[in-house]
Amino acid sequence: MHVDLSMSLEGLLGVEYVAAVARAAVLFHGQDSARVKVLATEHLSFFSREFQIRLDALVDQIGKVVTDPMSHPMAGAPTDSFAKVANLAASPITGLGCFRVGEDGRLYLAAKSEHYHIPLGHNFPGYALIDRARELGILNATHNNTRGYITRLCERELIRHAHGLTKAQDSQLDMVLKDRSPQILNRVINLETGSLACEAGIKMMLARFYKLEKHFPSPLHEGKIPVFFVMGDLDGGRSANYHGTTIFAQTFRDMWPQVSEKMEKAGVLKVVPIEINDLGDFQSKLALYQQGPYQVAGFLHEIILMNYGGIRLKPEFLRQVYTLCRGAGIPVLCDEIQSCMWYEGMFLFRQYGLTPDFVVLGKGFPGGQYPASRILLTAEYDNMNQFGALVTNGQEELASLAYLITMAFVERNGSSITKLGRYYAKKIRTLTKNHPDTLAYSEGDELLSAITFHEVEATVAFVKKLNAKGIDISAQVYKAFCPPAALVKLPVIATTKLVDWLVERMDEALREVERKNT
Repeated sequence: MHVDLSMSLEGLLGVEYVAAVARAAVLFHGQDSARVKVLATEHLSFFSREFQIRLDALVDQIGKVVTDPMSHPMAGAPTDSFAKVANLAASPITGLGCFRVGEDGRLYLAAKSEHYHIPLGHNFPGYALIDRARELGILNATHNNTRGYITRLCERELIRHAHGLTKAQDSQLDMVLKDRSPQILNRVINLETGSLACEAGIKMMLARFYKLEKHFPSPLHEGKIPVFFVMGDLDGGRSANYHGTTIFAQTFRDMWPQVSEKMEKAGVLKVVPIEINDLGDFQSKLALYQQGPYQVAGFLHEIILMNYGGIRLKPEFLRQVYTLCRGAGIPVLCDEIQSCMWYEGMFLFRQYGLTPDFVVLGKGFPGGQYPASRILLTAEYDNMNQFGALVTNGQEELASLAYLITMAFVERNGSSITKLGRYYAKKIRTLTKNHPDTLAYSEGDELLSAITFHEVEATVAFVKKLNAKGIDISAQVYKAFCPPAALVKLPVIATTKLVDWLVERMDEALREVERKNT
């Protein structure tokens, strides 16, 4: 089981700051000093044994009607594309842990963690500290020039974890924050979404080729055509990578093809796909685009391609690529939007032994409480002025508090998260071996998994059967040449009982699919 953590606002944010907030609460809101003291100092249990037992008791209710359904669902005002895929019956009325209750009154398993948003599940008890902060009058909205104390503390904590330092290593952290050496992550830009965080990284790479503003000095590679390396798909295209929904990032994955073609023809920039886990392909393209009119602007990658069959980039491939980039002066952006907070240490790049120049993170860190992403970077690429990459709402204090709560719990439970991930991965490997005619292999890494099938039809049938049982997983079969896969992203608070139950349902569904095909 996971280890409980009991904390107060004072313990999480520090005595001096919380005391200042408490004084202001009495002044502004006329609050009773005794109540203020409780809000500031009372410890809350994040994940008690009783809470965990309560969650386990819900496992056997998955798929069943547990409350009265809504009789008249309201459609809203969606666009046609959103309306086409809407599943209002499963839309949440409420949720707890790995579960949600849909508008149809059924209990659903959030087996995709609501698309990476809830590593700690729904209504995680630790987030009640946010309610206490709000009651004390702690503001959410601040401005870029008045970044609040909580946001600044969050920035510091992010850099601490990015370097694997403990809380006792404060002096080492101070040294890291002052270091201007290459490959030392020690700066944070606070943004709203992962798309904007990735876009900020792309812009900082572009700033070495083009001026952000007219009065800026000439860029290092002025006159050269910037070439961006991204992960390619299995057909030689660029659809395997995913770095957000801004125009630049979408052209990187073969969207807006006419825009992309015109930019390339005009010599504005070029995007080149790298074959998955193919060092030779990287070496040949590096040699080709580090000469003549070209200069490689940067290499952008995820570690697990959860938008392309859950394919996992091999550690040895990435480490060798990083070495080549270092030798050529090419910055590397590691996009951890999908993988951050699902592993011990919070960052998968640390487990791989990588030293990126940019790290994009989000979703998992605020735990679904707020849209809040970040980009970590080094001094070497700190080349944007304030208006080059800012977002007005990026400095939200309560969003930063959500980060701190999530980090505190995951730091305390790193080893149990690792055990759970390995337990689940072993179960999935066994499942794959037991169904060799239907399943090809398992991909991904631990709790971020993809079960790969031989045939698209079997993938779709398998997912439909599980969805009918109240299990929210999805089939990734919509991309050409992408291995057909069923995607699962269990919250890190899942238990072995839940894992066993889920894998049993998977086994049942596979046997049903196989019987139908015989």
